[in-house]
Amino acid sequence: MEIMQVMGSLVCTQRVEGFAHQNLRVLRTPKGKLSVAVDPVGAAAGNWVFTASGSAARHATGDANLFTDLTIGGIIDFWEPDG
Repeated sequence: MEIMQVMGSLVCTQRVEGFAHQNLRVLRTPKGKLSVAVDPVGAAAGNWVFTASGSAARHATGDANLFTDLTIGGIIDFWEPDG
């Protein structure tokens, strides 16, 4: 798992069937790397979230048949990034 910040939504109207109608979010690591994740929890821009990656990411969506290797597992209510 990794902690990332939601930068915003990613809108894709044409998708392969394996992505269904999942919400997609652009995430940024504390070091600035951008990634795209499936969002089954409804995170908003600015939220800090924890993510599941690899095969665990598919299971975190609730549908192990989805094509994803990064899924938001939860929204962090309290965390101090600088310790």
